[in-house]
Amino acid sequence: MIKILFTAVILITVVFAQAQQDAKAKGILDQVSAKTRSYKSISADFSFSMVNKAMSINEKNDGSIKLKGQKYLVDLPGAGIKIYSDGKTNWNYMKQGNQVTISAIDKDSGELMDPTSLFTIYERGFTSKFIAEKNVGGTPVYQIELFPDKKEYDVSKISIEINKNTMMIQSAQLSGNDGNMYGIIVKKMETNKEFPDAEFAFDAKKFPDVEIIDLR
Repeated sequence: MIKILFTAVILITVVFAQAQQDAKAKGILDQVSAKTRSYKSISADFSFSMVNKAMSINEKNDGSIKLKGQKYLVDLPGAGIKIYSDGKTNWNYMKQGNQVTISAIDKDSGELMDPTSLFTIYERGFTSKFIAEKNVGGTPVYQIELFPDKKEYDVSKISIEINKNTMMIQSAQLSGNDGNMYGIIVKKMETNKEFPDAEFAFDAKKFPDVEIIDLR
């Protein structure tokens, strides 16, 4: 579920893949890319849901994310999870068990599920299709659907809504290959805030008696 969350909560860099793109969708997404890349940092509060009607699953969690270049911090208070990354190393902290797992980032892995691509996931390995322009809660939005070019991705389709006024992604719905439907709604977003680099690295001193599992 964490991987899917990263795909959703995480829609900011990378280069357009050589996929066949809907011209109107590509034009809109290009504007979103330009807008997000103009910010030195982005922070957002979001609501994340997972639904599987066949299995009677309906889960909801609130969380937050801070992004600064290739650095990020994801906080899921309800699940007791914090994920830190300084662009070279990842720290996955689980409150239950007071345990942190450390791993090195493999930049050549082609991994899709990376929070630093939260607001521009469409740029990598997806074919886009413009669906509609509509109003959601009084806000004009563009609706665009994305289809992965690689079968190994964990989703079959992503539907995103882009706020026409801000040209930023405000929600996404993912159809998982596991039969689950994942949704994310950005509730609040701030840009160009000052975040010290130390905020994106796990500090064991702040977590007494933490168990450290180092996989590097």
